[in-house]
Order: sequence, then C-alpha cells, then structure tokens
Amino acid sequence: MNAPLSIKSLRDGASQAIRATDLDEKTALTRSAEELWRDRRISLRGPLDTHPPDRPGRPDKPELVPPTQVTRRSLHSRRGRIALLHAIAHIELNAIDLALDIVARFAATRMPQSFFDGWMRVASEEAKHFNMVRQRLHTLDADYGDMPAHDGLWQAAHDTRNDLTARLAVVPLILEARGLDVTPSLRAKMREAGDEDSAAVLDVIYEDEKTHVAVGAKWFRFLCARQGKDPAETFRHLVRANFRGGLKPPFNDIARAAAGLTPTFYRSLSSQNRS
Repeated sequence: MNAPLSIKSLRDGASQAIRATDLDEKTALTRSAEELWRDRRISLRGPLDTHPPDRPGRPDKPELVPPTQVTRRSLHSRRGRIALLHAIAHIELNAIDLALDIVARFAATRMPQSFFDGWMRVASEEAKHFNMVRQRLHTLDADYGDMPAHDGLWQAAHDTRNDLTARLAVVPLILEARGLDVTPSLRAKMREAGDEDSAAVLDVIYEDEKTHVAVGAKWFRFLCARQGKDPAETFRHLVRANFRGGLKPPFNDIARAAAGLTPTFYRSLSSQNRS
C-alpha cells in the first residue's frame, strides 16, 4: 500500500483517521499509518501533528439512537442477519477509532514503542473487520448506514480520556472482551441459519479479538506493575469508577484467561453478583 504523504507522524496519522468521515478513507488511513509505523518510516510524534478530536468523524448515516431503540430481529430471517451484521459493523467502526485514540491521545505518555506497535496492529485489524462485514452486507444488498445504531460506545473513550490505565481497563478488557463472550454463539446461530459466509467473517473476528484482549491485558498489567498495584484489584476499582452498569454474563472464561484476563478480574463485577 502506498501511504499518503500527508501523514507526518504516527499521532498525526491516527488523528487524521479518527477525524475522517468517509469510511473508505478512514480504513485506508488507518492501514497506511500502521504500515508507515511498522516500517519505522514515521516518528511517534511531530511538531505539526494534528491531535485527536473529542468525537470521531462519521458519515451522515446511520442515525444514532439510544441502545434501547436498536431493533433486534431473529437470525433465521435475512433481515435479521442483516441487522446483526449492521450492528457488528458499527461495533468494528467504533473499535477502529478506539484503538487509534489510544495511540493518538497517549502518544506523549512514557511507554515502549511496542505498545504503539500493538495498538496500531489492533486498529488495522479492526479496519479489516469493518471492511469484511461491510462487504458481506453488500452481498446481501445492504450497507452500513441502512439501519439506526446506538451511540454508547464512544462514551468509554470520553470517560477515560485522561487516564491510560482506565482506558485499558474499560476498552479492551470490557468492551473487546465482551466479543469473546458473545461471538461464538452468534456464529453458531449464523451456521444454523445456513449463512456460512457470515459465520466465516465472525470466525476471523473472534480469533483476532483474542489477541486484542491480550494486548490490552499485557499493557494493563505493565502499568499496574509500574505503579506497584495489584492488577485485578485495580481493574475492579477502575471499572466501578468509569463503567456504567455491571458486566453481563455468561463469560467465556477459557478465552478470557488465555488472553490474560482471569475470573478474579471480573466475576465480582458481574451484574448477577451486583443485583
């Protein structure tokens, strides 16, 4: 891929991608910035950097509504499968910006270069996921933007904009880890409905999600060790302070533990235990 010459540094490239309202441009900028950084053709920061916005760039559609107003449909209908894929596309789009925001917003934080390597790989893979799901929608004569979507995901970024440890606790270790819990059953239902192509897309997303949670857990533990804090206890404290509501079971304990997120982190935060 030929990277745009306008990317001045990693922080600048990530910020530009977050700001982009055209979705093809957003994913292309993300992958270009990741390639430039991986090949060490750009620096982490520069004097002429653009900085991340308070909210990411978005096209005119979809209409953003409260989560309770997003319609849920049976996966045994074509319309229901389109609705699920649309919801997944929306999650993946937000995941691109969340990963980029970790890089751009915390570029001046004293962290090893491998921290930024990991998060740019995550951002690039989220861009891949979004494009895969969008292409699947196209084959079903639909597109991202055709249905309303909820506007709650970016709240996590706003609430943790001043605290990297809190950001890692909430975004990869709650939001991304939730994908480990729900994706296996969703892809099974897609296969039950005879939609092997959509299930194959979810296979890719699920395997990549494992590494994304592992990246989050690695650097969360790194920061806790630097601060002399217990990781599980710190996680619980930060979640109570920065995340609204309890964590929803069931939990995929095996996949979570393989990623470095053991039950001691989250079991006591379960909505069942808090009720």
